[in-house]
Amino acid sequence: MTAYEILVAIRDFLWGPVMLILLVGTGVFLTFRLKFLPWRNLPHALKSVFGKSDPETKKTGDGDITPFQSLMTALAATIGTGNIVGVATALVSGGPGALFWMWISALFGLSTKYAESVLAVKYREKNAAGEYAGGPMYAMKNGFRAKRLGRFLGFCFALFTVLASFGIGNLTQANSIAGAVSGTFSVPAWVTGIVLIGLTLVVLLGGIKSIGRVCEKLVPTMAVLYVGFALIVIIGNFSNVPSGVAQIFSMAFSVRSVGGGIAGTVIMQAMRWGVARGVFSNEAGLGSAPIAAAAARTDHPSRQGYINMTGTFFDTLIVCTITGLVIASSGMLGTVDAAGNPVTGVALTISAFSTVLGSLGGFVVTIGIALFAFSTILGWEYYGEKALEYLVKSPVVCRCYRLIFCLISYVGATTALQVVWDFSDVVNGLMAIPNLICLLVLSREVAGECFDYQKKYLKKKRG
Repeated sequence: MTAYEILVAIRDFLWGPVMLILLVGTGVFLTFRLKFLPWRNLPHALKSVFGKSDPETKKTGDGDITPFQSLMTALAATIGTGNIVGVATALVSGGPGALFWMWISALFGLSTKYAESVLAVKYREKNAAGEYAGGPMYAMKNGFRAKRLGRFLGFCFALFTVLASFGIGNLTQANSIAGAVSGTFSVPAWVTGIVLIGLTLVVLLGGIKSIGRVCEKLVPTMAVLYVGFALIVIIGNFSNVPSGVAQIFSMAFSVRSVGGGIAGTVIMQAMRWGVARGVFSNEAGLGSAPIAAAAARTDHPSRQGYINMTGTFFDTLIVCTITGLVIASSGMLGTVDAAGNPVTGVALTISAFSTVLGSLGGFVVTIGIALFAFSTILGWEYYGEKALEYLVKSPVVCRCYRLIFCLISYVGATTALQVVWDFSDVVNGLMAIPNLICLLVLSREVAGECFDYQKKYLKKKRG
């Protein structure tokens, strides 16, 4: 086997049935361990995001950025090309039923994202600059009783996060931006690369506070615009919506379908692609988003846990669902191009939008990809920098990382390498392994914080 074939084999194993079962299974376990409180308190979590900040948090909370900025930074890294391209790929590969399994993975992912964020705040530390640093690596180092195991797993997670920040967090995103802008507006890739370097450098020079300020404006704006145009398309194709929704449920699971061998295979494909793309999109279980949660100003780990878990709700249950309904109601799913190949990925999403918006559909999807992918670059730079800080403890090295990270976006924009995508999948999978171990080992601590918050704040408030 060649080196590339080995890489592909590792990727297929990491994102095969075992990993998907572990990811969803951990979410199921935590949901029951926490007595379904992440589900039951979802209205409280959403109110915490959109309502006025609690005065108590301002008085007693510690952190570098506001809870909302922390959530937007996490969403910046989460809402990306997966919400546009990934959903289309899942629907082509797994059928409309894949969207149902996206929902299932997201529901249990709420508990996973909540637990990750609680541990990130509980075990965070202050660095030499007085800024908070946290995430799964700190939870493993400070929370595990077996200190050697905790330090080893923390080192592995941090290393994989740094590598992932260059791959899925930069090269692949820059390539998606350049490809979309070139295809729609005929802008040369090298021009896009230079613009990306400039924009990224301007934002990153200010550190997490600058990233937080940009993300709290950029993320809501881009999400509202994309969802708004998507709703116009859904309304324009509203007569097809009932049949599209019926297909989603009928192809996801039905007693009649299970009876036939071919239908059973369809169901397994829907489950596999739905769960895989759902996890890729909302990142629940990968351990990346808690790094942003650790910087939030909060008085209780559980408070930020609830706020950050809404990222999974917004990413998958809102944005991915909207994209899925646009495609399912457009009648474009299952069509082929001039060469006879199935239309998939960004081409399928553009075709679906164009059924109502015409040529404007291509502009909407292209701008959506550009903004989503750029925000992902910003969020993942912060993840990578904090992981590198954990490994080397050198401010100079971290500042050099920022510059190198910006320059690499040019490479991503001007070079399309499939090996980069496959490598990104591998390191993302490797990130998840120590993180899932951490969640299971420290589930008792998560439950303790969850029940403590419920008793001290929510019951007292309702009482």
